[in-house]
Amino acid sequence: MADLSTLTIGTRGSPLALAQARETQTRLADSLGWTLEQLPLKLIKTTGDTIQDRALSEAGGKGLFTKELDTELLDGRIDLAVHSSKDLPTVLPDGIVIAGYFPREDVRDAFISRRAKTLRDLPQGAVVGTASLRRQAQVLRLRPDLKVTLLRGNVETRLAKLDRGEVDATLLAMAGLRRLGLTDHVTAILDTDDFLPAVGQGAIAVAVRDKDERVKAALRPVLDPKTGYALAAERAFLSVLDGSCRTPIAGHARLEGAELVLHGLVLRPDGSDSLVVTRRGAPSDAEALGREAGLDLKARMPAGFLNV
Repeated sequence: MADLSTLTIGTRGSPLALAQARETQTRLADSLGWTLEQLPLKLIKTTGDTIQDRALSEAGGKGLFTKELDTELLDGRIDLAVHSSKDLPTVLPDGIVIAGYFPREDVRDAFISRRAKTLRDLPQGAVVGTASLRRQAQVLRLRPDLKVTLLRGNVETRLAKLDRGEVDATLLAMAGLRRLGLTDHVTAILDTDDFLPAVGQGAIAVAVRDKDERVKAALRPVLDPKTGYALAAERAFLSVLDGSCRTPIAGHARLEGAELVLHGLVLRPDGSDSLVVTRRGAPSDAEALGREAGLDLKARMPAGFLNV
């Protein structure tokens, strides 16, 4: 990498996005023997950051958090883009690929409330705030008496709204809370057996230009193959189901010994019904395993299943 004096890292400007970009900076600096100044951050405001008055599902879905970074990457103004994996669309623009992922953080969701110790303990009719249809559907599956309302904004904004009493509870990713040093706000951690995470939750993805072999080589030593297998299965699963912010889909894959195990879930938006699937196989067959799981659920899904 001696012929590269700098690598510019593109990131959104939210506190969590910056924490993930700085982790990328540190990992690369340690691996390459570079200074942080050789790995400058470029903050890029995305369409998703500017929309706060409605759910992203009503505005276009996951690509709202990535398209401006994609443009900067394709135009050569940044060398790599750092993303929360769960924000990535299943289909990337031509010329962009995911180089890989860093070791995955905690995949679970956290329950946060000032009124109850667990989701099950919330009083009847309590208001849960979330911007995620997946979380909405799983909340209503467990507690159909609760009211779920839109809660947008970064992690700190959502916590502030909770403190002001705008909602009785919210759900946030444990990974984000850990990266921001905010785990002291957690009331309870939701077990994945009861509350399956979003595809990609907890994993930082790094996107690069498809033909930029120098940047790929710089990243290769710091990327995690185990997380790569899990995400390959999860994203293939999501792709078959045409997953977006408009669809309540959950999925989680992990290595258990030498075997990759994928659990998948699709729900009606009102939580009144759900379908589950489990697949096991060799890590090398991750994408095929994910596709098979998605096709299984698709074949069992009644017409109109995703309509409330």
